[in-house]
Parts: sequence; C-alpha cells; structure tokens
Amino acid sequence: MNPNCSSHFNSLTEKQQQRFSYLLKSRSEGGAMKKLVLLIALLRGCLGSPEDLQGKVFSFPEDSDTAYVKLTTDKEEPLQAVTVCLRYISDLTRPLTLFSLATPSEDNAFLLFKQKPGLYQPHVGQKVIDFTEVLEEKGLPGWVHVCVTWESSSGIAQLWINGKGSVRKGLNRGRSLQGKPSVVLGQEQDSYGGKFDKSQSFVGQISDLHMWDRALSPCEICAANEGSYFQPGNVLNWAALQYTMDGYVLLEKMVPTYNSCNNNNNNNRETTC
Repeated sequence: MNPNCSSHFNSLTEKQQQRFSYLLKSRSEGGAMKKLVLLIALLRGCLGSPEDLQGKVFSFPEDSDTAYVKLTTDKEEPLQAVTVCLRYISDLTRPLTLFSLATPSEDNAFLLFKQKPGLYQPHVGQKVIDFTEVLEEKGLPGWVHVCVTWESSSGIAQLWINGKGSVRKGLNRGRSLQGKPSVVLGQEQDSYGGKFDKSQSFVGQISDLHMWDRALSPCEICAANEGSYFQPGNVLNWAALQYTMDGYVLLEKMVPTYNSCNNNNNNNRETTC
C-alpha cells in the first residue's frame, strides 16, 4: 500500500479498520454501497488536498528505482502546447530524469531528460531533440532553473536555463498529447506509471515546479526564474500541488546552498542563525 494510504488507514480506529475490512468482503447490495463510500473516503485521504509547497523541496537522497513522487492533475484534454518549469540541484554527471509525463499509449509523452552536464533532451510523443553546450554555473553545484516550452502548431521547442533561452528547434510538429497523464518526479517511466530504471533516477532536490498547457513568453519565464510574480501553472501548480510520495523521498524546507553564506560586509565575521 502507498505510504500515504497506509498512514491514513492506520489512523483509523481498530473498530473502523475492522468495519472497513468487513465491508470489503461483503457481497450484499447495501454493503456494496457502503463499501463504495468508504473507498472514496479512503482515496481522498490518500490523495489529500492540494498543498502549498512554496519554500519547500522534494529531496531524493540516493540512487533508487523505488523512490518517486506522483503528481496529480485534473487535466485530461489533449495537450497542444506545454511549458514545464522547475528548480533543481544535483551533482550527478550520469543521465538523470527531471520530469516524466506518460500517457496510456506513450511512456515518453513529455519527458525532460539530462543526458550529461550541458546536454538536455526534451521528448515529445516519443521523439527527442538535443540541446547541447548549455551553459550552467561552474564549480560546486547550485540551483538551476530550467524550463521547456513546446507548441504543436509550429513544432517549436525551446530550453531555458536560469532565464536564458536556447536556440529554437522543431520537435514533433502537429502532435498532441492525449490520454490521462501520469506525472512522476525522481524516475523515468518506461511504462505508464512505472518500470523505473535506477541508472536514470534523480538524486538531489526539486522545487518550484509548474506546468502550463501553453508556451510561456520569454518575459513570463524570466519572472518565474527570478521568483517574481507570474501566473502559476494551470496543469500543475507548486502552490497548490496534489501529490503522493513513495520510497525514500523527503519533503523539506529549502535550505541555502554553498553561495548563500557570502557576506559583503568583511568586517562582520560572525554569522547569527
């Protein structure tokens, strides 16, 4: 059982658990109706209400093929355009998955994959393009804000790193993404909702994720990168996110990175926490 569901079930009293188990086994008409009501209540407890995750991160502490975060969206209409933005930090040099959206017919319906430092690979409808020579901060790993935009009508896709746009390339023009999306962080879906590969898992922290059903303008992407006001995602919204965590994943407060302790006042040699 998913940990979110398990904890919710365990929060019931012993008598409620026994009653729930009894109704699951019941074959009577009245029992079936009560069973349905209880199942709905339990599922609501599993999924929870949308949560404001501003100032928080999902932490993936180690290589794994079992740790992931499942994101829930009500969007089921075909997607003719997509923008995904998120902030991440990782010191991996091997291939890693930043965002995985699968549909019942396509495991790589919309995937943001980082093959190695400087090489990002967006996938749309099983097709992929390379964005190479991507400039990122050198030295110790720091937070990276990444966005990918794509429009079906033109087929144009573009990568944005820390508010700077790449060249614009064509990717699967005329294609639409159809079917109920399965969105996963931390793993790459090789089947709808599963079949994970440890060698492609994400290790690090992810925050500030939004997804839209349109291609954002450069101005909007710059605003998202800077953390200033922007219209939040209408498919996935970090400030109202519905999710479940499975495996070794933590929800934590965002903590400063190595460059956050720089002090412009050289005379002040004390840090107060």
